[in-house]
Amino acid sequence: MSKVSEYLNEHLQGEVTTNDSVRRSFSTDGSVLTITPDMVVFPRSTSDIRKVARFSWQLAEKGHVLPMTPRGSGTDQTGAAIGSGVIIDMQAHMDAIFEVDVKQRLVRAQPGVTSKALNEALKLHGLYIPAFPASQSYSTIGGAIANNASGILSGKYGAMADWVYQLEVVLANGDVIQTGRIKKRDVARKKGLQTFEGEIYRGVDNLIADSQELIQTLAVEERDNAGYNIPAVRQRNGSVDLAPLFIGGQGTLGIISEVILRAESLPEKPLIGAIAFTDHESARDGMDVLRQFNPAIMELIDGALFETVVAQGSRYQFYSDASENGSVAAVVYIEFDDKSGRVKRKAGKKIAKHFKDTSAYVVLESDEEKAQSLRELLHVPAAVTFSDQKNIYAPGFLNGAYVPPERFEEFAREVVEIEKKRHVALPLSGHADQNVYYAYPMLDFHKAADRQKIFKLLEEWSLAVASHGGHIIGEAGEGRLKAPYAYGVLDDDVKKIYDDIREIFDPQGIMNTGVKQDIDQKQLSKWLRNDYDSSDFVRFGAPN
Repeated sequence: MSKVSEYLNEHLQGEVTTNDSVRRSFSTDGSVLTITPDMVVFPRSTSDIRKVARFSWQLAEKGHVLPMTPRGSGTDQTGAAIGSGVIIDMQAHMDAIFEVDVKQRLVRAQPGVTSKALNEALKLHGLYIPAFPASQSYSTIGGAIANNASGILSGKYGAMADWVYQLEVVLANGDVIQTGRIKKRDVARKKGLQTFEGEIYRGVDNLIADSQELIQTLAVEERDNAGYNIPAVRQRNGSVDLAPLFIGGQGTLGIISEVILRAESLPEKPLIGAIAFTDHESARDGMDVLRQFNPAIMELIDGALFETVVAQGSRYQFYSDASENGSVAAVVYIEFDDKSGRVKRKAGKKIAKHFKDTSAYVVLESDEEKAQSLRELLHVPAAVTFSDQKNIYAPGFLNGAYVPPERFEEFAREVVEIEKKRHVALPLSGHADQNVYYAYPMLDFHKAADRQKIFKLLEEWSLAVASHGGHIIGEAGEGRLKAPYAYGVLDDDVKKIYDDIREIFDPQGIMNTGVKQDIDQKQLSKWLRNDYDSSDFVRFGAPN
């Protein structure tokens, strides 16, 4: 054990290890990259995180950089939960739910608790947080906030940013701050502090003042998680909240050590439906129609994904019935959770009427038991990651791209051209109500040619998204893997703003280095795994 880990073990409540096996187990996350850390810390309190950060800061002041990477369950698919230096594992001990305020619909918890565990606890009080990601069974709320994660309900209820009330954050030097919107006069007091927090408020205030016009251009309504959400920091009345910078910041500006989240009342019994289309053009036209009814959920699932999972033995009654009426090019799953039963019935009748004389196969259910059979359709995209084909996997590196609805048809055609060029199928699925889409290339990581396809596909996917007015980081963050492609389409002055934000919060360069930074592709190639599989989280089953 190194002298550094020995020193930290003496001063922390939690554990520190340099064990080779442990380090190897933390050298990968949900991405196709691998980096082995120097040590792993399992903090038991905010105080432990503070001590690690303070130690790392002091080392950096002496010229020895020991980067810190906060980590939840390690589900990140962009390489943001791995790194050299110190991995700070939040899930081992920091998973407590402290209190639920039913009246104000607030919950206070530690970042290591999973989204599912939190929602199960809230369910006892008739509450839930709708912005749960698909990986809620095993992903942590700290990770969800750090990635500004979203899920199938986010079209109606928003991403994690919309549910954060307050954060406790450990800064790069070990100081702790509480976020929350403060009035203009209180901002002046913060700027007057002779502390690192004061330096941050002064730096952020000056940055906003110097780049006001440019920052306003970044305030777009469509999903774009790349960089830092600086437009949301200061409102017109002069009030400031630093939380938008940490949300989606992927641990590059500070380490979230405690959270207070807003919650929502559990929905009434939903109306659930599924519509199978015989061709992709009809599916796209159908989605345009369905958007008019404002469903809480609208998911597009390519027919090719059904073919893959059915070939592995999975059975879906809806798909079997639809196949009897003709080929299934795509399925659109919808869900209405309006409190008014009349509104749901009216929407159901109008949908049934619209598709009555078409080739589409439609099933609408309000009966809970029958509806559950339709809900199983949501597992199909994730099920392809558990392929039964030897050495064949579908890593999630082409996921979460925002494409404007009016450009989706053109985008889908370009994806077909990429398929032909790279000789790999790219079936599309995604949150159609949010215009966020995924592709699932099946690759053999034991073959160098398939590994090389990753960067070619990323580049061509990114260019296709950008050329059709979209953003490749419409969901989650850019991490290491996607940063070069996300920033490749940004103006230099925008990239400078993001660099300046990072310099304000992390002047020593110790916070999750390499994440949300423009990395050379040669370096990414060095980190590329040659043994990728989907076994890390398979014990939890398909995400839902």
